Amino acid sequence: MWAVSTLTMLLLAGILPDFRLRSADGDSATDIAVTAALGAGAFGLLSALVWPLLVRLLLLVPALVLGLLVFFLNGALLWLALRVNPVERGAAAPETAVVVAAVMSAVASATGAALAVRDDDAYRRRLYRLADRRRRSTPPCPPTSGTVFLQLDGVGHDVLLDAVGKGLMPTVARWLGTATGGDRPSHRLTPWRTDWSSQTGASQLGILHGSNHDVPAFRWYEKARREVMVCNRPTSAAELQARAIEYAGHAGLLATDGASRGNLFGGGAGEQALVLSIATRRRGPAARSRAGYFAYFSDPANAVRTALSFIAEVCREIGQSTRTRLRKQRPRVSRGGLYPFVRAFATVVERDVVVAAVTGDLLAGRTAVYADLVAYDEVAHHSGPASRDAEKVLQRLDRALALIENVAEHAPRPYRLVVLSDHGQSPGETFRSRYGLTLGDLVRAGCGLPVPRRARRTHSGAEARAAVRAALRRPVEEGAEHFRPTRGSEPVVLASGNLGLVSFPDVPHRMTKEEIDARHPALLPTLANHPGIGFLLVRSERHGGVVLGAYGAEIPLDELDDNPGPLAAFGAGAADVVRRTHTFPHTADIMVNSFHDPADGEVLAFEEQIGSHGGLGGAQSRPFLLSPLALSQPVADGAELAGAEHIHQVLRRWMTESDEAELPATPDRERAA
Repeated sequence: MWAVSTLTMLLLAGILPDFRLRSADGDSATDIAVTAALGAGAFGLLSALVWPLLVRLLLLVPALVLGLLVFFLNGALLWLALRVNPVERGAAAPETAVVVAAVMSAVASATGAALAVRDDDAYRRRLYRLADRRRRSTPPCPPTSGTVFLQLDGVGHDVLLDAVGKGLMPTVARWLGTATGGDRPSHRLTPWRTDWSSQTGASQLGILHGSNHDVPAFRWYEKARREVMVCNRPTSAAELQARAIEYAGHAGLLATDGASRGNLFGGGAGEQALVLSIATRRRGPAARSRAGYFAYFSDPANAVRTALSFIAEVCREIGQSTRTRLRKQRPRVSRGGLYPFVRAFATVVERDVVVAAVTGDLLAGRTAVYADLVAYDEVAHHSGPASRDAEKVLQRLDRALALIENVAEHAPRPYRLVVLSDHGQSPGETFRSRYGLTLGDLVRAGCGLPVPRRARRTHSGAEARAAVRAALRRPVEEGAEHFRPTRGSEPVVLASGNLGLVSFPDVPHRMTKEEIDARHPALLPTLANHPGIGFLLVRSERHGGVVLGAYGAEIPLDELDDNPGPLAAFGAGAADVVRRTHTFPHTADIMVNSFHDPADGEVLAFEEQIGSHGGLGGAQSRPFLLSPLALSQPVADGAELAGAEHIHQVLRRWMTESDEAELPATPDRERAA
């Protein structure tokens, strides 16, 4: 690596006019080569010794700002390396030093990886160095298996199968035994059904903490607190986590020597990095969370590679969005503003940092790790679940799975890799683009209130945006922490994918259908008969709860099994999740689910997303669970795996099995389990 760095420095000195390795009077080729060798050696030593200290001092700097500082700090190290060179011949302009340092770091990273590819011992040494400090401070690992749960955010069951069939995910194909090599399967693939609120907040809270009770949507209005709760707002996430712990009666799935990486919630883990529910804290767990950035950016080669990949991803998104506009593709949403940077953060920075954190956890021998990779979800929202852009992300996620699998082979204890998703995504154009008005406009019209001439765009609920805001220390997701309407009688209308929530803040309780009809006689008929609306859920004084649909359909909840009415298009299980949501204390006065076309799986998002999730309809409610055959079956043959809380019970059972003595997996053992 020293030799390659020396040659790189010589090459750059010949190309860049402001970078020289000889004195003004000229030197011999030998002197120039010695200068390059000493400069490259000094730069390598400074990068190894000084860089980690600089990054630790900069932990208080927002993560994205740190990424921009990478180039300037690296350039300063190169400038210093030339200054401490004993032959004192090298010199570089400040801006040239930044370029030279970036190129040399990237070349050093590529060289180190290339040298280790065919050398297992070298690769093992490199991996062990990543967690050496942590390993020295932890006791020896038990011989039982650890478990790694990797969440591919937003990847539906059918999307995964389609990607495997197209050869986009060879690692998953090998696990399932469908690869061309004819490998025996090591994993089983099981679909599961989400709750009505098919989004990360509800699903991950149920998976990690065993309860997502009273989470009716991604965002909802709580009348007693006069506050809009948003799942990806750090303050709301902390409150939801505390409620789930109290309701479930335990700390969470990861309470025993666990690690939570890149999630909305901690799951009771002692080690947390990039976890949103602690992002507002300045000390204690928040400091440990920021250490996730240190663990990755302490290697200057990693920092430069990620920064360059970030820039490349921004350019890629600008090119892709420009192509869709020129081709006038439909459906299409705006992808300008800060979105290219949000996408690059989700697909590059968040992925690299989380994978590095999981790598460290494996080499430290942690019992359980749960990590969320949000890259696909963010891209699919704006490009579409089956788009070429989203398929490229799936390819990169598969490579991340292969890397983690490789690292697990060098871990101090055996590991079982479980891959799952929290929800899928359903395609379709937005409600606004099809009808020229938002759900809020339609509600105002039904209430007899003035409607704006132009429909305003709604906020996007993509998880990556909250991660970016937390990294920039701007945690509140949308305006003020407490909602104060200008007129108390005006409704609060919120969107969660294709699920809408209408609340009247001046009424302290959940209104009944009879009360709504008395106040706004045209509102419920306007919503129920609109072609973009699938069904409504409201409370009834007579029936307790009713589902409303077009042409005067009104089905009591306890009669839905015999007469699903407007729920028929949403498939099996729709009545169960609607009835469960009706029991939540903070269910909105009117719950609105968009139209769904069973023929093509399309829904109409109330947000600006052409790939959406949050309600009922299509692939959004059908995520997957990919588990090793060494673990017992998730459910008995013919049974359905339904709800995030059910997933929590299965994962907890598997962790118990991992703690037991290792036994060979047999059909008899699986049936007994």
